[in-house]
Amino acid sequence: MRRKEFIQKSLSAGLVMAAGGFPLEAFAKGDIQKITILHTNDQHSRIEPFPMDGSKYQGLGGFAQRSHLIQQIRQQEKNVLLLDSGDIWQGTPYFNLFGGALEYQLMSDMKYDASTLGNHDFDAGIEGLVKHMPLMNFPFLNANYDFSDSELHGKIKPYKIFKLDEIKVGVFGLGIELEGLVPKSAFDQVRYMDPLPIANRIAAELKQEHHCDLVICLSHLGFKYDDKKVSDEQLAYASRYIDLILGGHTHTFFNRPEEYVNAAGKKVLINQVGWAGIYLGRLDFFFERKNRKAVLSSGPIPVLKK
Repeated sequence: MRRKEFIQKSLSAGLVMAAGGFPLEAFAKGDIQKITILHTNDQHSRIEPFPMDGSKYQGLGGFAQRSHLIQQIRQQEKNVLLLDSGDIWQGTPYFNLFGGALEYQLMSDMKYDASTLGNHDFDAGIEGLVKHMPLMNFPFLNANYDFSDSELHGKIKPYKIFKLDEIKVGVFGLGIELEGLVPKSAFDQVRYMDPLPIANRIAAELKQEHHCDLVICLSHLGFKYDDKKVSDEQLAYASRYIDLILGGHTHTFFNRPEEYVNAAGKKVLINQVGWAGIYLGRLDFFFERKNRKAVLSSGPIPVLKK
């Protein structure tokens, strides 16, 4: 399917789902507010598209192609957030040549709103992170790493709140345990803390104290594992106030978000869009002005040549 047709189909599907949740007159009266969440994960320095060599992902990905697609969506939609779930670095010679500076600059040009840290984002060490962060016009968010004894102290916040019309969106980040994945010298004195109780505390603060209508976790924990390793799935079951988990690390691809029932008996969604920027995740939330009831439509968009 050509990209233009894909976008039009996605938009139509969104309107159908929204109409299924709200009476049509609500749209006519302007009682429905729409926000669009765009997201990536595990970009791994895929600056250019995969080469046209007959491989599985030939022609897919690339920052320029994604930027064009994001611009199109922003022209069509009023309220857009662009988020990333970590592992921006490592995977192509561009990282080896520029040390991660190019990725940060291009993401800033695309106006990313926030990202969390993946394990590969420590591949240039704490020094490399600190060196290139001035190129960023978006924040790194992480709530379960203790940076107090490192150069990153004060440079990374646990969460950020975005206001889109009347809708408040709280976004926070979680990272995987770095021990065993990253050389000790690369993450220095950064201390990993159990993400589950921290996530519940932060999400409760965002929902109850800041009155966020939507709470999003940018997670680099990984979708799920065969052992007891902390995952997005465990987080979903243990959570109480998280509405959406945008994951990374396991390079998992979903055609649509997975639904779970959390510890409070409410729905929580998990989504992830593979790796290398071959897809752009898109989730459209429709909110009723009076009681903030939300309806979701979603669909991954392939990042390919026009």
